[in-house]
Amino acid sequence: MYSKKDWFTDWFDTKYYHILYQHRDEHEAEIFIRNLATLLKLPKNSHILDLACGKGRHAIFLNKLGYRVTGADISMNSIEHANQYKNERLHFIIQDMRLPFNLKTEAIFNLFTSFGYFADEGDDLNVLQNIKNSLKTNGVAVIDYLNVTKTAKNLVPKEIITLDHIKFHISREIKNDFIIKKIEFTINQKQHCYYERVKYLNRSQFEDYFKKVGLKIKSCFGDYHLNTFNQQSSDRLIFILEK
Repeated sequence: MYSKKDWFTDWFDTKYYHILYQHRDEHEAEIFIRNLATLLKLPKNSHILDLACGKGRHAIFLNKLGYRVTGADISMNSIEHANQYKNERLHFIIQDMRLPFNLKTEAIFNLFTSFGYFADEGDDLNVLQNIKNSLKTNGVAVIDYLNVTKTAKNLVPKEIITLDHIKFHISREIKNDFIIKKIEFTINQKQHCYYERVKYLNRSQFEDYFKKVGLKIKSCFGDYHLNTFNQQSSDRLIFILEK
């Protein structure tokens, strides 16, 4: 296993992570999933892996649409929460995405900027290789990342967000090819500090990664309505991939 000192194993397993992100847009997520389902035309008996599923919001909705779904995440707390929704066609597992997946699926979804966490580029390539290896013949993968060009242009250096009586002091910067968010807050006079780090990966860098592991780009979109990607104005960078 990898070190528990990784920022994501530390931060994602705290209750404060879930407090800070409690108001994520469920409607937007459902629109995105419906649009993907329409685009990909996956048969309803398809098995989909939701990789880095968090508390399972995308996996749960995919299952409601009729798909067989496995949600996988490194956070034990997130998987414990998601397990309350499991059924015969919806399962959740604890999985480090850098390690091989013991699955063969028709589709793998990696959504909401759940890539580019690692300092070592080799780990990112391992993730993509694992995705490729776990796709059945004619399987597809979806990687949904932020558009780093627009993110850099609109970066908010500092802000304070108050939720559940907690003041989260958030600062952001781009440093050493990472977009870094620092989250600080005080609970019972004890100071807490966590970080989020994702690689500053643009379209051409992703294309180079895909080429290295043998994944082909079928389509590239710039938002959850699947409009064409524009480097200057798109919110997202969404790839549809195949072996």
